[in-house]
Amino acid sequence: MVKEGDKAPEFEAPDTSLQMRTLSEFKGSPVVLAFFPGAFTSVCTKELCTFRDSMANFNKFSAKVIGLSVDAPFSLKEFAKQNNLKFDLLSDSTRDISKKYGALHENFVNVKNLTASKRSVFVIDKNGIIKYAWVSEDPGKEPDYKKIEEVVSQLN
Repeated sequence: MVKEGDKAPEFEAPDTSLQMRTLSEFKGSPVVLAFFPGAFTSVCTKELCTFRDSMANFNKFSAKVIGLSVDAPFSLKEFAKQNNLKFDLLSDSTRDISKKYGALHENFVNVKNLTASKRSVFVIDKNGIIKYAWVSEDPGKEPDYKKIEEVVSQLN
Protein backbone atom coordinates (compact mmCIF):
# COMPACT_ATOMS: atom_id res chain seq x y z
CA MET A 1 0.00 0.00 0.00
CA VAL A 2 1.27 3.47 -0.82
CA LYS A 3 1.57 6.12 1.86
CA GLU A 4 2.17 9.83 2.20
CA GLY A 5 5.60 10.76 0.87
CA ASP A 6 5.68 7.93 -1.68
CA LYS A 7 5.86 8.53 -5.41
CA ALA A 8 2.39 7.85 -6.81
CA PRO A 9 2.40 4.66 -8.89
CA GLU A 10 1.97 5.31 -12.61
CA PHE A 11 -1.06 3.76 -14.30
CA GLU A 12 -2.94 3.56 -17.57
CA ALA A 13 -6.70 3.05 -17.79
CA PRO A 14 -9.56 3.81 -20.18
CA ASP A 15 -11.84 6.78 -19.56
CA THR A 16 -15.54 6.98 -20.39
CA SER A 17 -14.68 7.68 -24.05
CA LEU A 18 -12.42 4.60 -24.19
CA GLN A 19 -9.31 6.78 -24.41
CA MET A 20 -6.32 5.44 -22.51
CA ARG A 21 -5.26 7.86 -19.79
CA THR A 22 -2.16 7.91 -17.60
CA LEU A 23 -1.35 9.54 -14.29
CA SER A 24 1.72 11.19 -15.84
CA GLU A 25 -0.44 13.25 -18.21
CA PHE A 26 -1.69 15.16 -15.15
CA LYS A 27 1.84 15.92 -13.87
CA GLY A 28 2.27 19.61 -13.18
CA SER A 29 -1.11 19.86 -11.44
CA PRO A 30 -2.29 18.55 -8.09
CA VAL A 31 -4.44 15.44 -8.49
CA VAL A 32 -7.22 14.12 -6.28
CA LEU A 33 -7.44 10.40 -7.02
CA ALA A 34 -10.75 9.10 -5.66
CA PHE A 35 -11.32 5.34 -5.76
CA PHE A 36 -14.92 4.24 -5.23
CA PRO A 37 -16.54 0.78 -4.98
CA GLY A 38 -19.29 1.06 -7.57
CA ALA A 39 -21.17 3.40 -9.83
CA PHE A 40 -24.89 3.86 -9.14
CA THR A 41 -24.62 2.92 -5.47
CA SER A 42 -25.90 5.39 -2.90
CA VAL A 43 -22.68 6.27 -1.04
CA CYS A 44 -20.59 6.38 -4.23
CA THR A 45 -23.12 8.66 -5.91
CA LYS A 46 -23.13 10.94 -2.87
CA GLU A 47 -19.31 11.00 -2.77
CA LEU A 48 -18.77 11.79 -6.43
CA CYS A 49 -21.54 14.39 -6.42
CA THR A 50 -19.82 16.01 -3.43
CA PHE A 51 -16.61 16.19 -5.47
CA ARG A 52 -18.65 17.59 -8.38
CA ASP A 53 -20.12 20.27 -6.13
CA SER A 54 -16.62 21.14 -4.84
CA MET A 55 -15.00 21.55 -8.26
CA ALA A 56 -14.83 25.35 -7.95
CA ASN A 57 -12.58 24.90 -4.91
CA PHE A 58 -10.34 22.42 -6.74
CA ASN A 59 -10.25 24.57 -9.87
CA LYS A 60 -8.91 27.50 -7.80
CA PHE A 61 -5.77 25.44 -7.27
CA SER A 62 -5.70 23.88 -10.77
CA ALA A 63 -6.30 20.49 -9.16
CA LYS A 64 -7.60 17.62 -11.27
CA VAL A 65 -10.13 15.19 -9.82
CA ILE A 66 -10.05 11.63 -11.15
CA GLY A 67 -12.55 8.99 -10.09
CA LEU A 68 -11.58 5.32 -10.37
CA SER A 69 -13.60 2.16 -9.96
CA VAL A 70 -13.56 -1.38 -11.32
CA ASP A 71 -16.74 -0.61 -13.29
CA ALA A 72 -16.65 -0.82 -17.09
CA PRO A 73 -16.11 2.44 -19.00
CA PHE A 74 -19.65 2.16 -20.40
CA SER A 75 -21.19 2.08 -16.92
CA LEU A 76 -18.98 4.96 -15.81
CA LYS A 77 -20.05 7.01 -18.85
CA GLU A 78 -23.73 6.63 -17.96
CA PHE A 79 -22.99 7.27 -14.28
CA ALA A 80 -21.18 10.52 -15.22
CA LYS A 81 -24.03 11.54 -17.51
CA GLN A 82 -26.78 10.89 -14.96
CA ASN A 83 -24.90 12.77 -12.23
CA ASN A 84 -23.46 15.58 -14.38
CA LEU A 85 -19.89 14.66 -13.43
CA LYS A 86 -17.46 16.79 -15.43
CA PHE A 87 -14.21 15.25 -14.16
CA ASP A 88 -12.51 12.13 -15.50
CA LEU A 89 -13.75 8.70 -14.49
CA LEU A 90 -11.39 5.82 -15.24
CA SER A 91 -12.08 2.11 -15.38
CA ASP A 92 -9.74 -0.09 -13.37
CA SER A 93 -11.27 -3.20 -14.94
CA THR A 94 -8.04 -5.17 -14.46
CA ARG A 95 -7.93 -4.18 -10.77
CA ASP A 96 -4.20 -3.41 -11.19
CA ILE A 97 -4.43 0.24 -10.16
CA SER A 98 -6.48 -0.50 -7.05
CA LYS A 99 -3.92 -3.19 -6.10
CA LYS A 100 -0.96 -0.82 -6.63
CA TYR A 101 -2.54 1.74 -4.31
CA GLY A 102 -3.60 -0.82 -1.68
CA ALA A 103 -7.22 -0.02 -2.43
CA LEU A 104 -8.81 -3.31 -3.48
CA HIS A 105 -11.48 -5.28 -1.63
CA GLU A 106 -10.78 -8.92 -2.51
CA ASN A 107 -14.05 -10.40 -1.22
CA PHE A 108 -16.26 -7.34 -1.31
CA VAL A 109 -19.23 -7.40 1.11
CA ASN A 110 -18.18 -10.96 2.05
CA VAL A 111 -18.90 -12.35 -1.41
CA LYS A 112 -16.14 -14.74 -2.47
CA ASN A 113 -14.16 -13.44 -5.48
CA LEU A 114 -16.21 -10.25 -5.79
CA THR A 115 -13.78 -7.36 -6.06
CA ALA A 116 -14.25 -3.62 -5.84
CA SER A 117 -12.08 -0.60 -5.21
CA LYS A 118 -11.94 0.45 -1.58
CA ARG A 119 -13.26 3.94 -0.97
CA SER A 120 -9.95 5.78 -0.96
CA VAL A 121 -8.56 9.22 -1.70
CA PHE A 122 -4.99 10.13 -2.60
CA VAL A 123 -3.89 13.72 -3.09
CA ILE A 124 -0.85 13.88 -5.34
CA ASP A 125 1.25 16.99 -5.76
CA LYS A 126 2.38 18.38 -9.12
CA ASN A 127 5.61 16.34 -8.87
CA GLY A 128 3.80 13.04 -8.39
CA ILE A 129 4.31 12.70 -4.61
CA ILE A 130 1.44 11.50 -2.43
CA LYS A 131 0.65 14.22 0.11
CA TYR A 132 -2.53 12.66 1.53
CA ALA A 133 -3.63 9.03 1.65
CA TRP A 134 -6.88 7.71 3.06
CA VAL A 135 -8.14 4.15 2.51
CA SER A 136 -11.31 2.86 4.17
CA GLU A 137 -12.15 -0.75 4.90
CA ASP A 138 -15.77 0.40 5.34
CA PRO A 139 -17.42 1.05 1.95
CA GLY A 140 -20.13 3.09 3.69
CA LYS A 141 -17.70 5.63 5.12
CA GLU A 142 -17.15 8.85 3.17
CA PRO A 143 -13.84 10.69 3.06
CA ASP A 144 -13.11 13.90 4.94
CA TYR A 145 -13.86 16.34 2.13
CA LYS A 146 -12.68 19.39 4.11
CA LYS A 147 -9.33 17.73 4.81
CA ILE A 148 -8.89 16.89 1.11
CA GLU A 149 -9.60 20.51 0.12
CA GLU A 150 -7.23 21.72 2.84
CA VAL A 151 -4.38 19.53 1.56
CA VAL A 152 -4.99 20.63 -2.04
CA SER A 153 -5.00 24.29 -0.98
CA GLN A 154 -1.56 23.87 0.59
CA LEU A 155 0.04 22.48 -2.57
CA ASN A 156 0.40 25.81 -4.40
